[in-house]
Amino acid sequence: MTNRTRDLSFADDFIFAKLIEDVVDYDVEDAVVINIGPSPMLTGDKHPAVVPAWKSTWLKGGRIKSAGRAAIVKVTNPVNLGGCMFRGWEWLGNRIKSFPRDTPLFISSQDEIGTLTTDPYVFTNERSTPLAPQTFTLKLNLWWAPGDTDCFIHNDHRFLETHTQIHGRGRMQKFEHRDASTIYEDVLMPIGYSHDPFCRVTQKNEWTYPWHRYYADTDSVWLAIELHP
Repeated sequence: MTNRTRDLSFADDFIFAKLIEDVVDYDVEDAVVINIGPSPMLTGDKHPAVVPAWKSTWLKGGRIKSAGRAAIVKVTNPVNLGGCMFRGWEWLGNRIKSFPRDTPLFISSQDEIGTLTTDPYVFTNERSTPLAPQTFTLKLNLWWAPGDTDCFIHNDHRFLETHTQIHGRGRMQKFEHRDASTIYEDVLMPIGYSHDPFCRVTQKNEWTYPWHRYYADTDSVWLAIELHP
């Protein structure tokens, strides 16, 4: 069966969020479309375009020509969007004791999508040909922060990740040390943009990340895409 759809767990009256699988000729009125799979996604009709694995685009009256899995996400009502903490979103400080108490960073529920097979070195762009594919569990969640929020410099992850900007404007940043003055790369994140993974594979099921953070320039919602071994 093609075009199997369901709401993602973080969909609500403010955010449209759907998962669609085995996609064929699926029309999108106005939303960010994320290719959440290791194979290319095709968009368009008379002039198809390629959206690479783990990348995204903003379709406006467009069409997903074909894809394995895609997430379709849009903030439909920005008024009082910041009240997400009253709609079940959790302040990150409840999970991390060292998290700064004055940082307003909130996480939605996490949706476990299913499993997939990919080579982690291909995911991290360290090689183009898959030589050692393995199985991962794919998980998605949203983040929200108001403008001018420092979303905490860190480098510890037990999974592979990338992010897509859904609403507002932010940036993904890299640092030499856990110190904002040591920034060495600043990746701008407009709506519909997915950055390249920051991690590098060190050995099976182990990877390293630079010191990095998300910084919200404006009120922002972004999607986290996580691959868990």
